[in-house]
Amino acid sequence: MTASRQTPPGPRHWLPGANILPFRRNPAAFFARLAREHGDIVRFRMGPRRLTLLNHPDYVKEVLVTQARHFLKGEALQRGKRLLGEGLLTSEGEFHLRQRRLAQPAFHHSRIACYAEVMAQYAERLAGRWQDGARVDVSREMMHLTLAIVARTLFGAGVEDEADDIGRAMTDVLEIFSFLMLPFSQLVENLPLPPVRRFNRAKARLDTTIFRLIDQRRADGRDHGDLLSMLLLAQDTEGDGGQMTTQQVRDEAITLFIAGHETTANALTWTWYLLSQNPAAEARLHTELDSSLCSKLPAASDLPRLPYTEMVFTESMRLYPPAWAIGRRALRDVEVGGYVIPRGTVAIVSPWVMHRDARFFPEPEKFLPERWTPEARAARPRFSYFPFGAGPRQCIGEPFAWMEGVLLLATLARRWRLRLAPGHSAEIHPLITLRPKNGMPMILERR
Repeated sequence: MTASRQTPPGPRHWLPGANILPFRRNPAAFFARLAREHGDIVRFRMGPRRLTLLNHPDYVKEVLVTQARHFLKGEALQRGKRLLGEGLLTSEGEFHLRQRRLAQPAFHHSRIACYAEVMAQYAERLAGRWQDGARVDVSREMMHLTLAIVARTLFGAGVEDEADDIGRAMTDVLEIFSFLMLPFSQLVENLPLPPVRRFNRAKARLDTTIFRLIDQRRADGRDHGDLLSMLLLAQDTEGDGGQMTTQQVRDEAITLFIAGHETTANALTWTWYLLSQNPAAEARLHTELDSSLCSKLPAASDLPRLPYTEMVFTESMRLYPPAWAIGRRALRDVEVGGYVIPRGTVAIVSPWVMHRDARFFPEPEKFLPERWTPEARAARPRFSYFPFGAGPRQCIGEPFAWMEGVLLLATLARRWRLRLAPGHSAEIHPLITLRPKNGMPMILERR
């Protein structure tokens, strides 16, 4: 994995903006083509920006773990501070470490287990509303479900009545992220253009919800055992002993509000699609649920008895990782694999590309949950699979997401099969997260 040249290989274009159109058309396919044509480390330009795509587990470890201190979050998330402020996704350095210390207790195993009952109950409520033979947009259904769950478990509030408005605001927010990744976008992001106006409206809508929840909790003054209570009451005992300001609570709350439902909803949407295309895997899933749950709602204590359900969810996130690309900007010249990534370059590691690499996942396009037996896991490099990132910036909500994904899948699949609507072609829409293009219309079949 070493090379004698300092400059990584990559495409050469006479026009400086030659990569912009194919990237805008399908950024995931663009990255996959770069890796296929140029290897495990590829330099390229996006207008004036210098980027390097890294596609080997050793390189993922270098960027996200070993040399993480030499990188900052990528430019799109830095600009995401317009929405997220100094939340865990966007903050850096000592401030990020302090905020992570304050938020971490909410994601301890014992705390996460307390959320399981709410997750299963909300999923069962949705299962009871579904009608046999009905056509639904499963993407929308999963967004509503996970939005309600994150509001209840993390903020102790029900926002189901606002789900449509918040969902539209979330779409506008993610669309603007795609716009902000374009070269020269910083020159127009303050102009009254339609995408900028949509972004500002979306931000105001989300802020209204978050500040209302904070005000309600401050007025109540009690510790409800949810994340918002803990953020309001937490003290930095390892640092300055202080608490978060209202703005800091808002930044962390809106970050977790967005990240806490968007990624899981997308992962579940793609899981339903994959099961509909793989009847043998679906049948094995149903067999496990029938024998392990015996018609009762799943609980946290049931998770060890649902290994295949977890394998299904894991394989789904291999093929369709919600966070499909991760960017880091080099603070100095960094050597990776014998090549130099110059200061200011954006290093990109892509779960979408890595997870479909035949060196680590034979027949990578096939949906094979059996890839995730303990023996198969042990045989692969650690950083060949990283749907939640890695290192000091690994997603703080990963344990929450795993439990939620498995419990919701188990609760709904014990009563329903879902079939892709005739004539619909499932395509990816890679924004900051990997959404399905044009939704995911499916037909409900009662088991």
